Amino acid sequence: MKKVYINSIASISPQKTYDNCNFLDEITEYNDTVIFAQDPDYKQYIPPAAARRMAKGIKMGVVASKIAMDEAGIETVDAIITGTGMGCMIDSEKFVSAIIDNNEQYLTPTSFIQSTHNTVAGQIALGMECKAYNFTYVHSAISFESALLDAKMQLENNEAEHILVGGVEELGAHTTKVHRLINHIKPEPVSISEVLHSKTEGAVFSEGTNFFVVSNEKTKSCYAELVAVETFNTLQKEKVSEAIETFLKENNLKLDDIDLVVFGNNGDVDFDGYYNKLSEGIFSKTQQVFYKHLVGENNTVSAFGVWLASKILKTQTVPEIVKINKINSSEIKTVLCYNQYRGQNHSLVLLRKC
Repeated sequence: MKKVYINSIASISPQKTYDNCNFLDEITEYNDTVIFAQDPDYKQYIPPAAARRMAKGIKMGVVASKIAMDEAGIETVDAIITGTGMGCMIDSEKFVSAIIDNNEQYLTPTSFIQSTHNTVAGQIALGMECKAYNFTYVHSAISFESALLDAKMQLENNEAEHILVGGVEELGAHTTKVHRLINHIKPEPVSISEVLHSKTEGAVFSEGTNFFVVSNEKTKSCYAELVAVETFNTLQKEKVSEAIETFLKENNLKLDDIDLVVFGNNGDVDFDGYYNKLSEGIFSKTQQVFYKHLVGENNTVSAFGVWLASKILKTQTVPEIVKINKINSSEIKTVLCYNQYRGQNHSLVLLRKC
C-alpha cells in the first residue's frame, strides 16, 4: 500500500491561525465560557454577494479549504471528505425558529437548504466545480477522524491522488444554551492559563475549521506522513494505556519511539483524568503538549490537534504556550495525538516526520 502524506494545512480558530506563515506567534487571550473563531478577510476568497448568504460555518469551511488548496498548489481534488458533529447549527436554528414563529406557514427554503450537515462539503465542491466523491461524516467527536480514515484508505489503495479532508463546527445560540443547561459548558469564565488547572465540570465551547490536503505522493510543502488512525467508541480509563500500546505495536513502534504526544485536555474535572493517567503513566518521560486552552472544545477540534502536530513536525519547534511538561526532544520524528470527549469517542492519530 502507498504511504499517505499531509501536504498542506489550514486552520480558522479562536486564535489567528488562518495565516500559515505564523505558528502561534501572537496569542489572543480570553476569559469566557464560549469563544468564537477569528474571521479572516472573507472578501479575499468569497464574492461579497455570495458570502452574505452563507452562515459562518460555511464561510469558514470554504475559506479554509481554499487556503489548503493554494498551499498544496492544486486546483481540484479526487475527493472532498468532511467531518462535523453538529453541522450548520445557525441555519438549522433559523429554520426551526421560523417554523414556530410562522405557525408552519410561508417558510423560505434558504435556511433549510443550508442547514444540512453536508452543506460545507457541497459548497466547496461547487466552488471548485468538483464532481468527485463527496462525503460528510457525522460521528460526534470522532467525525474528523472518520473522514481522515476514509481518505487514508482511498489513498493507500491508489483510488485517489489528492483528497481534501476537514472538520468544521459553528456555534448556534440556542444549542449553546442547551449545553449550558446540561453542564457541558463551564459555569464560570476561565482564562488560557487557568484551563488546565480548572476544578469545575464542563469545557470552554468554541467553533472553527481545519482542512488538510492529503496525498499518496510527497510534495515540497509536505508537513507529515499520516501513519495510522484508530477510533474507539468506548474505552475504560484503565484500558487506555493498553489500547495505545497495542496501537503502537500494530504500527511496529514502542512507547520510546514517540517523541511527542498531543493531548486533548479541556479542563473538565470529570474527564481530564483520562489524560492525566497517561501523562503521569506511560508518557511520563515523553514531551507533552495540549491545545484546547487556546481554541476551546467542539466535536472536530481534534483536527486542530493534527494541525498542531503537523506544524511541530515541519518546523521542529514547540511553542511554549502549548507545553504541558518541561521535557524537550532533540528531534521530533514521531507524534501521537490522543483525544476523547466526555469519556467516549476516543481517537489516536499517528504522524511521522516526512
